[in-house]
Amino acid sequence: MVSALLRRTHRTAFQSFKVVCLCGIALAAILISGCGGGNGPGPTSSGNTSVVVLVSSTANDQISHLYLTLTSLTLTSQSGKTVTVFSTPQNAEVMHLNGTAEPLATVMIPQDVYTSATAAFDVAQPTNAPLCVGLNAAANQDTFNRQIQLSLNSTVSVPSPITVTGTAMGLALDLAVSPVQPFDCTLTSGTNSVAAALTLTPVTIAASPTNSTNGKATGLLGLINTVTANGASFSVAGADGPTWQVNTGSNTVFQGIAGASALAAGLPVDMDVAIQTDGSLLATRVAVDDTNPSNLTISSGPLVQTPASVPTVLAVGVEGRGLISTGVIELFSFAGTTFQISGQLTNLQSLPFAASFNASNLVPGQNVLFSTHALSVQGGPTYAPATTATLVPQTINGTVSSVSTSGGFTTYTVTLAPYDLFPDFAVQPGQNTLLSNPNTVIVYADSNTQLLNSKPIAAGSVIRFNGLVFNNKGTLSMDCSQINDGVAE
Repeated sequence: MVSALLRRTHRTAFQSFKVVCLCGIALAAILISGCGGGNGPGPTSSGNTSVVVLVSSTANDQISHLYLTLTSLTLTSQSGKTVTVFSTPQNAEVMHLNGTAEPLATVMIPQDVYTSATAAFDVAQPTNAPLCVGLNAAANQDTFNRQIQLSLNSTVSVPSPITVTGTAMGLALDLAVSPVQPFDCTLTSGTNSVAAALTLTPVTIAASPTNSTNGKATGLLGLINTVTANGASFSVAGADGPTWQVNTGSNTVFQGIAGASALAAGLPVDMDVAIQTDGSLLATRVAVDDTNPSNLTISSGPLVQTPASVPTVLAVGVEGRGLISTGVIELFSFAGTTFQISGQLTNLQSLPFAASFNASNLVPGQNVLFSTHALSVQGGPTYAPATTATLVPQTINGTVSSVSTSGGFTTYTVTLAPYDLFPDFAVQPGQNTLLSNPNTVIVYADSNTQLLNSKPIAAGSVIRFNGLVFNNKGTLSMDCSQINDGVAE
């Protein structure tokens, strides 16, 4: 009876979706690890500056997964001198960085005033093509579609001259992705088209950074490579490609472990870092959700299907690393799984609702970090028993319909576009829970929320909100950590 139930579940979870994995233009990671070229210092200063290159994205919710591979980046000064930095290509997934950022590398760049930039890309890997995830309602099929062409110019926009000076600073490389209508994620013939553009801007590092615009990066996921004997520093293989060398300090907050001395090779970390005045990375928070490094795999991304017949979920592995990291389609069973909530936001007890995340209230669209110690997934789609399932922050893009207050929070009622994963997959039959209004998210922002929007928010504003999304008794509710200007829907 159990085997029959599993077979039925396999049909529910896998034969009900259609995977379209056709060639598109692939992009991949950005890494700057050395510099050359140039004919001396710029006109206003001399020497070199330690520059931390960060990558981010600006997008609505149509694309779920996109890797960048940048093979070179060239800066040109106001006097025409060039500085070219390059190394072997590395991957960085940018859709999970929508409105946030992560560091790619720290490099030394000659001090000068730079007015333009160009980039070159590796487009050889079709599996790196943009991925959209949608529901083909007519066929009741989940569609994972890479049949997308991305138009990206090699010219990088530099809105204003960039003065590279001082001991350390940052450069933010943002990929803006805009849909070109009509955009159909369930398309099985023909081609979707999306346009994208890279923009390079300077980042002034604050003494105590609070967000990506002044030197802080949050929610960096990966596995520890090496760690010093006293835990004062460690290196991390990022779940989406980069490698980070990180220091700890007396004010570093540890979650899930006792402290720096408990750090060990192979452990998974979810961490926040602050760029220091010398360009190094200082961990302000280090969370270890699974303390067993043996045969460990981690995978993070949105849920797509939560069948009620057996305790399993289908998810998009936007980021992943470990023994059985299989790509973007992941199936986990969670009998005996420990359910957790990311410690990135510390105000859960102050929310006007009871924030919870467990096997009975998870819904498609939520961003979840899984850990598993499965040894293999041979023989086709196979359940990987999840040891932990952690709700982690995500970005939603939507239209504000009203603004109000609740206790010490400003509340925004946000209407999502129909293609957003929450409303798109809420109509699937046989799910574990149902939402009363999957098109709407109630966003709660308090005094700790980073306000990076350029204009006051009012009814009709299109805004991106980043935070933890809960299923609050059938209502989607977000504990918001950051607000950015939105992208047209």
